[in-house]
This record gives sequence, structure tokens and C-alpha cells, in this order.
Amino acid sequence: MTRPDWWGPLCERVAAARTEDFTRMVTPPEGGRPSAVLILMAEDRPGDPDVLVLQRAAAMRNHAGQPAFPGGAADPGETDPVDTALREATEEVGLDPTSVEVETLLPPLWIPVSGFVVTPVLAWWRAPHPVAPVDAAEVASVARVRIADLVDPANRIRVRHPSGWIGPAFRTDGMVIWGFTAGILSVLLKLGGWDRPWDTAAPPEPLPA
Repeated sequence: MTRPDWWGPLCERVAAARTEDFTRMVTPPEGGRPSAVLILMAEDRPGDPDVLVLQRAAAMRNHAGQPAFPGGAADPGETDPVDTALREATEEVGLDPTSVEVETLLPPLWIPVSGFVVTPVLAWWRAPHPVAPVDAAEVASVARVRIADLVDPANRIRVRHPSGWIGPAFRTDGMVIWGFTAGILSVLLKLGGWDRPWDTAAPPEPLPA
């Protein structure tokens, strides 16, 4: 698949991004558990890019029912975030790693609630193929979410966690994407030049049960 004109500039901006562009959380000196997620983008039709998002199973102990990028913690001895991200995507949704071309890494990001230090891996899906949950106990569904739907002001909201935390979210493809994943997407939309004004002053909505 030929890479579109927007891909090169997006990768350059992502490569130059700083941790503080994505989060105000500072990784503690002792660090945290290394992990990685795969931000996998493709475009079947010119000018209509998308990104792969999965929804975790409702019965999971952690992050139950939450939309996310494929990914997870590094295995023992695994030191390359790219290896972690591709392995997790293969295990979770059946991704063929040979169909993917990794471009750049985002800064490692600290998630205090889990104690993970997550490195997002930005990749181009050179040869998209069908993907689906490998284990229904871990992944409920998988979707290629259109950037056009993410930037639609009608799909952008703020949500309130029971803890009192308020953050951006996206309502699309039968999911409410929030938390870490929504924060990353919000910045990527700006870096890609896709962002559109939306009602950031609207009262936050409670997270869906």
C-alpha cells in the first residue's frame, strides 16, 4: 500500500514530540513495568485514514471493557518496545507482523494507576488484513476506527471517572474511547492536522457502566 502524503509529516512531528506533549505525569526515578502499545494506522481510500482499536473483555480483572490500542507488558527479557507491541497485537487480534512497518516511537509515558511505563509504537499497516479477537476472555471486539469519525465534533465528549478524574473521550464504533488511549489520540489528531473545534466546555458525562 502506497503511503499517503500525510504520513511523512505525521511521523516527523511524532518523532519530535516530548513527553509533556502527551501527559503531565512524570515517571518516578524508580521507573515502572515496561510495556508498549501499537498505534497501527492504514488508509484503504485516499484521504480516509484509520487506526486500529480493540475493546477489552468485560470480565477482565484490569481495564475491563475499556477500548485500547493493542499492547501490554513486556515479557521477561524483552527489551525492545517494538517487539512487545507486535507480539501483543499478534496474541490479541491475530495481526501478521510482516504486514506492518514500524516508523517511530512516542515518548515513554507513565501510568500511575497501573505502574506501567508505556512506549507507544507508531506503525504503518502496509498490507491490512482481517483481524479479530484471538481470545474472547481478553478481547471483545476489534475495529479500524476512522480518523474522520474521531474528529467529528458530534463524537467528542468529556467523561468523568468515579474517582473524579475528567478527560477527553470519543464516542464511535459502538465504543467510548477514554483514558490513556483517548489522550494519545487527542494529541495525534493535532499532530496530523486533523483536529477540529469541539465543545470542550460541555459538562462531562459519566463513564458507561
